[in-house]
Amino acid sequence: MALTGVQIYKFLPKTNCKECGYPTCLSFAMKLAQRAAELSACPYVSDEAKQNLEAASKPPIRLVAIGAGDKKIEVGNEVVLFRHEKTFIHQPGIMYRVKDTDADATAKVKEVAGYSVERVGIDMSLDGFVVENDSKDAATYVKCVEAVKGATDLPLVLMASDAAAMEAALEKVAADKPLIYAANSDNADAMIELAKKYECPLAVYGNGLEEVAGLAEQANKAGVEDIVLDSAARGFADSVTALTQVRRLALKKSFALLGYPMITFPGEATDSIDEEAMLAGQHIAKYAGIIVLDNFTPAMAYPLLTMRLNIYTDPQKPIQMEAGVYPLSEPKADSCLCVTTNFSLTYFSIAGELENSGFPSWLLVCDTEGLSVLTAWAAGKFDAEKIAKAIKDHKVADSIGHKKLILPGGVSILKGELEEELPDWEILVGPREAMAIGSYLKQYWS
Repeated sequence: MALTGVQIYKFLPKTNCKECGYPTCLSFAMKLAQRAAELSACPYVSDEAKQNLEAASKPPIRLVAIGAGDKKIEVGNEVVLFRHEKTFIHQPGIMYRVKDTDADATAKVKEVAGYSVERVGIDMSLDGFVVENDSKDAATYVKCVEAVKGATDLPLVLMASDAAAMEAALEKVAADKPLIYAANSDNADAMIELAKKYECPLAVYGNGLEEVAGLAEQANKAGVEDIVLDSAARGFADSVTALTQVRRLALKKSFALLGYPMITFPGEATDSIDEEAMLAGQHIAKYAGIIVLDNFTPAMAYPLLTMRLNIYTDPQKPIQMEAGVYPLSEPKADSCLCVTTNFSLTYFSIAGELENSGFPSWLLVCDTEGLSVLTAWAAGKFDAEKIAKAIKDHKVADSIGHKKLILPGGVSILKGELEEELPDWEILVGPREAMAIGSYLKQYWS
């Protein structure tokens, strides 16, 4: 039976040492109750407490790390079926597969590793590479793995059915903690031993959830804790069914044998790049931990990365900019001053248009708790009093040599109130849409 945070707190040392990563033992207990933390994070928990709390506090889906260092990816440890219930925590890793029979494997790796795109101030890119032993030759495979490793420091998945080829590759890159793919009904014993020997996470592949659960149980009993599941479901209907069943069984039924992240291969279901992209998008939404692409183009990657960012942004904590005065295109004292909210998408929309307008500008960003202009105004978080206070708090007068402020057109209703708050300022009403700011400045700002 699940324990509450208060019940769990009674078993903790109550030292508030913060070594678990949380400010107090009570806050750590609350995370344990939500199954969003692991009891092992507490260095001082007693053996008696471990016996009482281990099962109650164990996350329903294990957090599995692939790779080492700053570039590692962590997948799993989700606690809800639907994002609006709370939030999704660890975004799925999107990886690209190369084969040791590809003549241009290294060039492909460099191209994919070099791809990065910015959205709302966040750099988005693919997370790693799968290296497949397509040749079935151990020497060829090791050579390819070494070449890929030399071209990137991103995490790897080693994909080989032959244990000898897998071990030969692991001898070269085991320190980087690659994911071993995969233990199946034919090679499970050997692959499990390799996972234990090299202390790497292990994927298990079975024809259906029953076989997958059996292989996961075998690996777990042998001492392998970091496991990734592959149920062999590949198509649109089959994969969403399997992924949803695993998530439901782990969260709602506490079925530990399927309490692990899943890996998917959307390219194996179709020869169409467009369909592969659509299926990958489905897997991002429901409920893959690692998604392996067989094709790559910027036009394919950008929408997938954007979709992932949107889904894995905490709906209770919008992406925010720090409040303050931002100089755009090296403004001077007589450059225009605009005001906006600290919702990142709003900021980058207006900032981008100001930079493209040819008018160096100052942009005053008010703290609206991450809300957009109209939403913040409706909530009472973007009004004349707050704008006037932001001008004072951020010492706008130290940067500019005039007293003219351009207000977003969507909240033109604030003009009169702002003139009362700032009687010696001239308040101008800008356009409703950010894209119109360039033409507005050409007409109204000299």
